[in-house]
Amino acid sequence: MAISSSSRRNGLFRTKSVEQSIRDTDEPDSKLRKDLTAWDLTIFGVAVVVGAGIFTLTARTAGNVAGPSVSLAFVFAAIACGLTALCYAEFASTVPVAGSAYTYSYATFGELAAWIIGWDLILEFALAVSVVAKGWSQYLGEVMRTGPAVVDLGPVTFDWGAVTLIAVLGVLLAVGTKLSSRVSAIAVAIKLGVIAVVLVVGATYFDKSNLSPYIPPSQSGEGDQGIHQSLFSFLTGAGNSNFGWYGLLAAASLVFFAFIGFDVVATTAEETKDPQRNVPRGILGSLLIVTVLYVAVALVLTGMVPYTDLSGNDATLATAFALHGADWAKNIISIGALAGLTTVVMVMYLGQTRVLFAMARDGLLPKRLAHTGAKGTPVRLTVIVGVACALLAGFVDFGTLEEMVNIGTLFAFVLVSLGVLVLRRTRPDLPRGFRVPLVPLIPILGVLSCLWLMLNLSVETWLRFLIWMAIGLVIYFAYSRRNSLLGKSLAE
Repeated sequence: MAISSSSRRNGLFRTKSVEQSIRDTDEPDSKLRKDLTAWDLTIFGVAVVVGAGIFTLTARTAGNVAGPSVSLAFVFAAIACGLTALCYAEFASTVPVAGSAYTYSYATFGELAAWIIGWDLILEFALAVSVVAKGWSQYLGEVMRTGPAVVDLGPVTFDWGAVTLIAVLGVLLAVGTKLSSRVSAIAVAIKLGVIAVVLVVGATYFDKSNLSPYIPPSQSGEGDQGIHQSLFSFLTGAGNSNFGWYGLLAAASLVFFAFIGFDVVATTAEETKDPQRNVPRGILGSLLIVTVLYVAVALVLTGMVPYTDLSGNDATLATAFALHGADWAKNIISIGALAGLTTVVMVMYLGQTRVLFAMARDGLLPKRLAHTGAKGTPVRLTVIVGVACALLAGFVDFGTLEEMVNIGTLFAFVLVSLGVLVLRRTRPDLPRGFRVPLVPLIPILGVLSCLWLMLNLSVETWLRFLIWMAIGLVIYFAYSRRNSLLGKSLAE
């Protein structure tokens, strides 16, 4: 059903023009400093995508789901991710404003959709910061050889390692985005150095016979039941199987989540010099680099040992080296994971503050939160986000809540892909520094691939996601709709 012009202006579908979004970036009290280059954005992209997953997820997926074809699963996942990356690149070059998918949705689908995606991104980034900080704390204990960096406070366990990391990174982000980029560059250099060592040393143990059969014969498997099974299995009654072509496709769904985070690069568009050129380069460049790294590590790993030696939930890259008597590799890999997770937390933390900043500047959250200090950074929001994430990471045991990060990200991907089609139709006149090729095919394929991956998430995750969205709608109608600056200006 078509939306009338009056409802677009005054109802739930009122849109904020691209021109107005860009004009808002010049407000003196909420102006972000433009310090970042294409190189900085590429560093941020590699920093947030290459985390501990490359050291753990690759081995477990090879041993339990796909065998040697896990390297091809990374290619499939990269293609699906690349479809969305192209859409992000067009939006970021057209609307170079903080907020990423939230800002893009405001310009295409209207205020309600923008609020929903903003609320969704709050969930994604806050949980990502907290969950990954707890993982960092575990690796810290391994490197220090003191056990987990936690302390028991009566009936409560306090993760001091995770809280310390969030506090330090909060200070860096408050001081300035450029300094954060330099720290990220150092950490990225460390983890890339560790990956290089893994590839060079692992190649000395490479035996091509371990890659055969590349796609192992299919094996039936017993999956989770009830709300713990995937939504696809719940709806179709389909069984689960490992290996074979079905296992390869399932593996692509699993390793896709190793790529999550590149979209954070788009949230820094407002702080980028020449964003029309540099943001697309940062997004696509970082995605290309990490894809090459993932495929290379997967090939070396599955060539080092038979994939059957990597079965179980505890297999990592270190497992393959240990089978060859190279136990020293475990310490090297732990250092690489520590550096990798540091940058993941930093960039996710940055993304969280920028989305909240954009929402506050529009009045959907308290406007005073959009104030920027002398350093040109939203210090108030940085402190608030840091405290909230530190409390979560310090005291909460997440368990299966980690999947909430995945569903939040994929939901944002779907809206961004659809948004490209909408904005091409409604505003064909806008200058676009980058244009998605083969429209509408590429955005449609991006939507379908993300929806397929969402169907592979558990029913439990879907239920939690719907509850979170319901809470967001209550807040929107109770506060945000009445305080929206766009709504007030239209009323006047």
